Parts: sequence; structure tokens; C-alpha cells
Amino acid sequence: MKEPPTRRRRGRALQEALREAVRSGRLAAGTRLPSGRELAADLGVSRGLVTEAYEQLIAEGYLDSRRGAGTWVGGAVRGARPPRNAVAPAAGTPFIDFTPGTPDLSLFPRAAWSAAHRRALHRLPHRALGYPDPRGLPELRRELAQLLTRRRGVAADPERLVVCSGVAQAMTLLGFALRAAGHRAVAVEDPGSPEHAQLFAAAGLASVPVPLDGEGPVMAELAASGARAAVLTPSHQFPSGTAVPAARRAELLGWARAAGGLLVEDDYDGDFRYDRAPVGALQGLDPERVAYTGSVSKSLAPGLRLGWLVVPGWLADDVVARKRTMDLGNPVLDQALLAELIARGDYDRQLRRCQRAYRERRDALTAALAAHCPGAEVTGIAAGLHVIVTLPAAYGAEAELLARARRAGLALRALSAYRSAPAPPGDGRVRLVLGYAHLAPSDLDRGVRLLGTLRRDRSRGRGVAPARNGSTGR
Repeated sequence: MKEPPTRRRRGRALQEALREAVRSGRLAAGTRLPSGRELAADLGVSRGLVTEAYEQLIAEGYLDSRRGAGTWVGGAVRGARPPRNAVAPAAGTPFIDFTPGTPDLSLFPRAAWSAAHRRALHRLPHRALGYPDPRGLPELRRELAQLLTRRRGVAADPERLVVCSGVAQAMTLLGFALRAAGHRAVAVEDPGSPEHAQLFAAAGLASVPVPLDGEGPVMAELAASGARAAVLTPSHQFPSGTAVPAARRAELLGWARAAGGLLVEDDYDGDFRYDRAPVGALQGLDPERVAYTGSVSKSLAPGLRLGWLVVPGWLADDVVARKRTMDLGNPVLDQALLAELIARGDYDRQLRRCQRAYRERRDALTAALAAHCPGAEVTGIAAGLHVIVTLPAAYGAEAELLARARRAGLALRALSAYRSAPAPPGDGRVRLVLGYAHLAPSDLDRGVRLLGTLRRDRSRGRGVAPARNGSTGR
């Protein structure tokens, strides 16, 4: 007779509960378990169900048993250790994570995505389910080329556009292609994204940090770096929050032309500008000296692993060949789905939705800083998903402040964490990189209010209540 479904579910649930109790240490090795009759009575289930669960876990090594001696927890199980760098908030305190770079995943357009999935699956011909063109589905490349030309001013030829698993794969592909073309080093912004150096290192290229001034990479330092390729975030530098003006753009292009080299433009959040229309991409000024990359990580979700790379003609064949050997192309259905979203205008609507939400949250953050952290200064253009905040000297030294923030339940990231070289001598004030896109306005206010309580009177070594009438620099 077939076992009833309800009984099977109860049996599996009991087994999994016992496994987890042993793994987590709640049931330590040597702990004697109740008899089958006792546990069945406590749980309100049949004795046979408990007996089966015990027998299954004895067979798996979680429990041990001897006739007449009962059942106890075996000694073979070792639970997974918690990560050494895991940071838990103090008991009873909130945990608010200001780490930059995370979008609001609750904004993901589930209804539009589901509808596009049905349409794409219905329209996709059988032959498209074979091994794809390593550059990507032709219809997606066409839609992306039109989108990037329209929104970002990119000179996007679908034949030179490669669909990638995010910007990370785009950088890796470029690294291998540059290495094959004779490059041995790439200049990277300092401060900048640490992932850039790591990805190029995987391709065998050294990274040379180039310091920034208020307008972008310092040209004299770039010329002295010995590199003939450089990675930039010109529309909204990460993490400093500046934008490269026209004159410096011209200097950078002049350097690339004279060196016979390449500028790699990471346009990670170029769609999100709040005080004016976004500045067009650098790539549009010289498509043969600038490779352009971006993704849906900030507009949809990083877990989709969908991005793009627009490459100069002289690198295109090598990049495509390496994409083929690396993974044989991205999943076809996901590409068809994104093409549907773009073609029907759903992706543009999503960008507008994110734009409104992120602008409101940036405003909420700056208002909270003005109210709870008098003297704090916000710098950088009104764009993207993070701000740079310089705190008054009353907050104390950086390491001390970050330690107190952790104890208070705040996750903060200092600007110094993104530097490759030691920072030049400054004024001693702490500069934070605060991400806000993933936090609700109420959480932003609560987090900044907590930050305000960390202000200290350094001469007396004790906390002071933050004033309510300060202003925040814009």
C-alpha cells in the first residue's frame, strides 16, 4: 500500500529537523534522544514515523544506537564554522548596511519579466535553442545597440557588440585580448573599484594605480604609468562621485591615440543622473580607442548576469573568439527575454522607475545628514547609487569610528578602502562611501541618526548630542 503524502511530508520534516539540530550543535555529540514512543507522544505523530526517522539518520551517521542502550547523537558530524569575517550587530541593535553598489532588488519588474518570458518562449524558433552566436542573440544585439545609442550616445554596431555575463566577464575578455596584443599592464583609477585589478590579474596583466584629481586621472601620472590601456568610470567615477569634464576627456583620448592604446569605459550606473540629463558615453567620441561595457546589474538585478561589451574593430575578432572558448555564449532564453523587454519599452520604464526611487533616496539621505550629522559634507555629482560624505573631526579617527559603528549596528565603508596607494596627507577627517539605493527612506533616516550619535567631543572623549540645525554640502 502506498504511503500517504501527509505522512511522507511529516517524516521528511522530522528527519530534516533532526539533521539540522545535529549540524548546528543544538544536539551535541553524545546527547541521548528520547525513545521512539516518548518522542512520538510529544510530537503527536505515530511511533512508526519516529522509528523510521531514527533508522534513516542512523544509516546516514547522524545518530547511533545499540540494542538496549537507546539512541544518541553520533560523533561523526561537524557543523560548518561561521565565516571568520562575519560581522554581527550587537544584541538588541539595528543592522543597517550602507555598503555601496547594491540596487533595490524589490524594484525588479516581476510582472513584466514573467510576461516577457512567455512571449519570448512562444516566439523563439527551435533552431535558436542550439549553441548561440558567441556575440549574443542577434535580436538582443540590435535592441541593445539602439538602446545604447539612444540613451548613452554610444556608437554601437551590433556586429561589434558582445553579450556578456556582466561587466566582470567583459573585463576578463578584454584582459585576455590585450595580453595577446602585447599589453602587460593596465592603468586603473586610484581610488577605484578593486575588482578591476583582480579581473585583469586573472588575465595576466598588472594593474598600475593612477591617482585622481577633481577632473579624473592625473594625466602626468597616466603618461608615466607605462601602460597603454586604462580603465575609467568617466560618467560617475567610483567611488569619488566625480565626472570627467570635456577637456579631460579630450586629453584622455589624445593619450590613447598617441600610445596606440585603449580606454576601457565602465559605465556602471550612467543612466542614473538626478540634476540633469546624463552625460553621453566617452566611447561615442572615438569608438576605435574606447571599449564600452555595462550591464543590467543596477537597473534590474546583478543575479541575472547580463551585460554587454562594445569593442573596437581591431579587438573584435579576438574578443569573440575568446568568448566562444570561455562559455560558448550566454543562455539564449535570457537574451530573448531581455530583447523583449527593451523592444516593448518595459526596460525604459524600469529605468525611469529606478531613477525616481533612487533620486528620492538620495534626497532622503542628504536631508537626514543635514538633520542628524551637522557639519557633514556631501560631495560628487547627483548621480548613481552612492555619495561621498566627509564627517567633521569630532567623529574621531577612521578606525575608531568604524569600530564604534559596527558595535552600533552600522555597516560603513571608508573611502580609504578603495585606495591602492596610501592617501596623501589630508585634514584628518573621515570620508565615507554611503550606498543608499537599497535602503528605504525610513532606514536611511534611522541609520544616519545612529551615525550622528557616534560624534564625539575629542577633547573630553565623550559623546555629544548632534545639533539639529546643521546643513549638508551639495
